[in-house]
Amino acid sequence: MSGTKAVLPYGSWPSPITADDAARGDALLEWAGFLGDDVCWTEVLPEEDGRSGLMRRTADGVEEVLPPGWDVRTRVIEYGGRPWLALSGRAADGLVFTHGPDQRLHRWRPGSEPAPLSPPGAWPGELRYADFAVHGDEVWCLRETVADDTARSAVRHLVAVPLDGSAAEDPSRVRELAATHHFMTGPRIEPGGGRVAWLGWDHPDMPWDSTRLMVAAVLPDGTLGPPSVRMGGEGEAVTQADWATDGSGTLYAVSDPDGWWNVHAVDRDGGTRSLCPRPEEFGEALWRIGLRWCLPLLDGTLAVIHGVGERRLGILGADGALTDFADPATEWHFAATDGRRIAAVASSPGRRRTVVLADPADGSVRTVRAPSAEAGSPASDVPAPAADASAPDARMPASGAEALAPSVEGGSLPSDAPAPSAESVPSDAYATTPFRRTYRADDGEPVHVHVYPPHHPAVTGPADELPPCLVLAHGGPTSRSHLVLNQEISYFTSRGIGVVDVQYGGSTGYGRAYRERLRHRWGQTDVQDCATAARGLIAEGLADPDRIAIRGGSAGGWTAVASIAAEPGLYRAAAVYYPVLDPVSWREETHDFESRYLDGLIGPWPDTADRYARQSPLREADRIRTPFVLLQGLDDTVCPPAQAERLLRRIDPDTVPYRFLTFEGEGHGFRRSATVAASLRAELRLYADALGFTPASS
Repeated sequence: MSGTKAVLPYGSWPSPITADDAARGDALLEWAGFLGDDVCWTEVLPEEDGRSGLMRRTADGVEEVLPPGWDVRTRVIEYGGRPWLALSGRAADGLVFTHGPDQRLHRWRPGSEPAPLSPPGAWPGELRYADFAVHGDEVWCLRETVADDTARSAVRHLVAVPLDGSAAEDPSRVRELAATHHFMTGPRIEPGGGRVAWLGWDHPDMPWDSTRLMVAAVLPDGTLGPPSVRMGGEGEAVTQADWATDGSGTLYAVSDPDGWWNVHAVDRDGGTRSLCPRPEEFGEALWRIGLRWCLPLLDGTLAVIHGVGERRLGILGADGALTDFADPATEWHFAATDGRRIAAVASSPGRRRTVVLADPADGSVRTVRAPSAEAGSPASDVPAPAADASAPDARMPASGAEALAPSVEGGSLPSDAPAPSAESVPSDAYATTPFRRTYRADDGEPVHVHVYPPHHPAVTGPADELPPCLVLAHGGPTSRSHLVLNQEISYFTSRGIGVVDVQYGGSTGYGRAYRERLRHRWGQTDVQDCATAARGLIAEGLADPDRIAIRGGSAGGWTAVASIAAEPGLYRAAAVYYPVLDPVSWREETHDFESRYLDGLIGPWPDTADRYARQSPLREADRIRTPFVLLQGLDDTVCPPAQAERLLRRIDPDTVPYRFLTFEGEGHGFRRSATVAASLRAELRLYADALGFTPASS
């Protein structure tokens, strides 16, 4: 390839990363663990309607553990949780798991079909199970019972399910162990079986607001004694707890009494001490039941995942010394241990999501499932790609009905436009090198962002032209996005479109004080911080002030709509995925887990009804003049389609060009590759028309 780059207008660069590539290019790898010596993980299979397969690496490559068709996925709290557990250190003993379509608990032994352990519900999905532990001849776990498929009403128990399958036909064989709170995690059983610990919280708290660490004795008959609170409470959120492996009775808890999620030791006598007090996070918001960031190892040390705005894997010694692995990964997720080694999903600006195996004995980090590996293909120790990178963790639209308002089709470049051969240049060569920035809001507060400049190995933009830019508002809003390599952002940056991913006030990863910048100010702080990020890029000469768009899903969709209403002169286009828009109705329409979320984000209802009216994106919807595309799953129980429809009733299609795309069979967060690809094409079409460029392809 020639060293001279072609000069083409931003947005029109020819890229081999198609919408289909972006939709299937980043495997959604989750819930790592061990089955005997094998590392296993769940993997979303977009070409199979988003089924979640349980995979493992063997000497012959990557293969599915279970027979064909089984879906290893739980729907507890709608966002899910840890869906499987090996029954022992021996692979021959098999595992237990929740099957997605019926949500029943099953047991699998090698060489056989899985058999149900739990009874059927009154309807498929009424009873849901997650976060398992083995106690004798039972599996102990969290059970959620929902009233109907909207999941607006639910109750939760810790239960014991016989491993012999007797409860599959006799529900009375399931023993209820505890129901201390409206929300709970699964049980953590002390080595030796003497005590059990779990986390609990109640409405209106969310698990990053206030939780309590509960401990109860396991009595000789297998029931639990009276539980006691060992840590947590008002204004303190314990986000994980696990027992020491040495029989000392020490309980390790990740909690934030000092404003940061640090690791604490809770002694048998009730005393607590911080093991490594630092202004950084050793945990995350507990959006999914069973997540772990602190793993007790057999040698008495702790494997910990920690950092500020990123995550590194380290070993925390008994003396408080923390030693990180010499690995370039900056994000670690879904960690598990067999007591000696750590399996996890790792990624970085130079590496897409990868299943890895870390060994503290020699400091090695070995690739188990490389980003390019597929089921049945060899999986080898692949070094992390050098240099370039990009993108956030999001799955977005398969077939779907769409209501079209006025819009304009994008064009294409002449067939002789220069473009490198996709065969000769790997797709990751088209990924940009992202970097961090911190801007200052008008009130002086920091606004942390990830910047993804346009990049193409063979094309550059004109010297007298600034690139268009997409402002990305992540979901949550109590969440964060990750500075890692991802095909979805590369889809845009490789075409000459910049992206700024805003970690607005309320985001996790920067301590409680930064999270609580959003308290009672949702629709204000987030909107202001996104505008601050856009204007920061403009001031640096990194974005064209006349070609700024905003993009977001779920809570990010709220921010996107609120932004185009509040800043009609700043944003020229918006892509809105499955948003929450009307806070008053959303309280009644959404699922149980988030039904009181707005107490913290806006205020208690109805005492603060004025804030609900003032902060809703619908309040000034009639001011919207920005073209947008709205994308919605019809099976969404978190942000039901009615939310999107309320916005459209306030929009005049003769004044505001928009497209409304709906997708049957999709819920909150799109899982099918055809859906994701259709959404990306719709976005690019919108940006081309609104920002004034002609894309080469989609």
